[in-house]
Amino acid sequence: MRADRLVSLVLLLRQHGRMSATALARELEVSTRTVLRDIEALSAAGVPVYAERGRHGGFALLPGFQTELTGLNDDEALALLAAGSRRGAQAFGLGPALASAMRKVVDALPEGRRATAAGAARRLLIDPETDLLARRVAAEEIPETVLAEVRRAVFAGHRLRIRYAAAGQDPKWRTVDPVGLVTVGGQGYLLAARSGAERTYRLSRMLAAEELAEPARRPDRVDLDRAWRERTERFRAGGDQVTVLARVAPARREDLVGTALAVLAEEAEADGRLRLEATFQDARHAEWALWQLAEDAEALAPQWLRDSLRDRAAAIAARYGAPS
Repeated sequence: MRADRLVSLVLLLRQHGRMSATALARELEVSTRTVLRDIEALSAAGVPVYAERGRHGGFALLPGFQTELTGLNDDEALALLAAGSRRGAQAFGLGPALASAMRKVVDALPEGRRATAAGAARRLLIDPETDLLARRVAAEEIPETVLAEVRRAVFAGHRLRIRYAAAGQDPKWRTVDPVGLVTVGGQGYLLAARSGAERTYRLSRMLAAEELAEPARRPDRVDLDRAWRERTERFRAGGDQVTVLARVAPARREDLVGTALAVLAEEAEADGRLRLEATFQDARHAEWALWQLAEDAEALAPQWLRDSLRDRAAAIAARYGAPS
C-alpha cells in the first residue's frame, strides 16, 4: 500500500507542479505527518523532490523529471478518463483505486497532450449526484470488508458465503457461486448462482461476506451485459402485474410510459388528453406511478387504484387543512 501511495504522490506533484503537505494529505487520504515521511522516503530513494518555503510554498519535483508513454492517443485517453465513473467505482468500493488509476492515465501522456486530455475530461460529467431538480441520488452504505470479500471471490472464481437480508425477511447465511458485479444508477448487484439457479443480490443488503477456498461452479466465460438483460426481463415479467387504464396530459406521457412495463393501447381524447392502457409490476408500482403525476393524470380503472389514490389525496388534504 505504501508503494502505491508513493507513486501517487509523485504523480500528483508531476501533474500539479507544486502542492502543500495539506493538499497532498487530502488527495491521498492520509495525515500530513505521513506525507512528510513519504517525502523523506522519496528523497532517500533519489527522487528529486524539494520543498519551497513561503506563503505559496509546498513540495515540487525538479523540472524534467518525467517518463512519457506515447501508446495512448487523445481519444483513447479521454475515453478512459470519461469511463472512470466515480459512482460505479464507489459502488464496488474502488473509489481510491479509481483516483489513483486516473492520475496514472493522465501522467502517462506526453506533456503536450496531458493538459488537452485533462481539460476535455472536465467538459464531461457522468452520473452527477443530483438531477436538475436537485434530487440527490442516495448513496448505498456497504461495509468495505464486505465489498473486498465479494470482489475477491468474483475475480478469483471462488464460492462466496454471504449473510443476506432479503426484503421483508430476517438475515440468513447462504453460499453462492459468484458470476459478476453490476452497477446501475449507483446501486451495486452481485449476479450469482445458488444450487444451480440464477440469483441476483443487492450489495447493500449484504451484512457480511466470506470468500471460500472452494472453486465456484460457474462457466469460464460470461457475457454480463446479456446476463443482466435476461434477468431484468424475467424480473419485469414476474410478480403480480396489474393493468391500468389512465387519462394523462400529453406533456406527462413520457413520465408515465417511462415507469410502465408496457403500453397496451393508446388513443387521443377530444379534449387533447391521452387515454392509455399500461401494465405495472404490481399494485404498489401502479399507485406510485400515478401519484407522481398529481393532477396531470387520472386512473380510470381498476377501481381499487382510484380508491387508493383518493384516500391518499384525502389524507394529505386533511393534514394541510388543519392549522399548523
